[in-house]
Amino acid sequence: MVALWTAEILAEMRRSLLDWYQQAGRTLPWRNEPDIYRVWVSEIMLQQTQVKTVIPYYERWLAQFPTVEALAAADLQAVLKQWEGLGYYARARNLHQAAQQVVTDFAGQFPEDLDKILCLKGIGRTTAGGILSSARNLPLAILDGNVKRVLARLIALEVPPVKALDELWDASETLLDPENPRDFNQALMDLGATLCTVKQPNCPRCPWQNHCTAYLKHQPTDFPRKAPKKQIPTKKIVAAIAFNLENQVFIQQRPQDGLLGGLWEFPNQEGNIQPLLTDLFPGAQYERSLNTVFHAYTHFKIQVEPQIYRVNLSGSGWVSFQNLKDYPFSKAHLKIIEQLQDSQLSLPI
Repeated sequence: MVALWTAEILAEMRRSLLDWYQQAGRTLPWRNEPDIYRVWVSEIMLQQTQVKTVIPYYERWLAQFPTVEALAAADLQAVLKQWEGLGYYARARNLHQAAQQVVTDFAGQFPEDLDKILCLKGIGRTTAGGILSSARNLPLAILDGNVKRVLARLIALEVPPVKALDELWDASETLLDPENPRDFNQALMDLGATLCTVKQPNCPRCPWQNHCTAYLKHQPTDFPRKAPKKQIPTKKIVAAIAFNLENQVFIQQRPQDGLLGGLWEFPNQEGNIQPLLTDLFPGAQYERSLNTVFHAYTHFKIQVEPQIYRVNLSGSGWVSFQNLKDYPFSKAHLKIIEQLQDSQLSLPI
């Protein structure tokens, strides 16, 4: 299909998409933004996260970390706290580390060369293309989730996108308008986000309707082809919410690397929690359980049973309940804190 796009067809497709974008494109705070740092932050936040969710986080982030120097100098805990609730916390850690790279290796100037920008932590090919095409109008293609869906339908790709990335990159690079790469890439993402949606594509309004093979086959929602679903396991976890006689609660920090790296949590154990209680809270007295908390990650789900304990301990790791707000927690543990607040279990007994 890509080989069949003549110069005339490509010119018409570019023109029709850009015309549609001028009329129907979204107004977003990072659009037409010359500050490459701000564009970079938006690109990272938008990975696997919807625009409506990102906007308030983006605005709060820039209020606290207005420049790459400010981000590089910040404590990682402050960075994770600002990211709290947005998920995929490796993105925040990568932003922080990459900001330090920019300051250390590039004298605080964000690199505008593709090879150099790809050296920064957390930046891959599509993110680099998004940053440099948006902030500097460079002719670099992109291939995010929305774009994959549009292109898979456009060419009626017969395999799941993950099995044909080279073909999709070829399509994205071929279609790219070299004269207007910024607007073209933004238009392509908007097309996927607003018209060429997963379940109910609005084909009658699509500027590429007459070029879309899936539409011409009368089966747009059959594409992209889906990979076979894998069974997602569920982990059953018990969390120990321990209060001491001073009404302090015990929390611990996860290792910096790995899932939820650097976040804080209540001690927890998959399966039998007794060994953990014996190790951390000898003599702990069980008080009651809270409602089970459910949360889904990419490759597994968890259900957490929070159990309240009273202990006669103090020292490192014990913080006042009111000060929990100063620590970054995962969504599952934030739900536990909300239950504690609602039931006023933090009050002294």
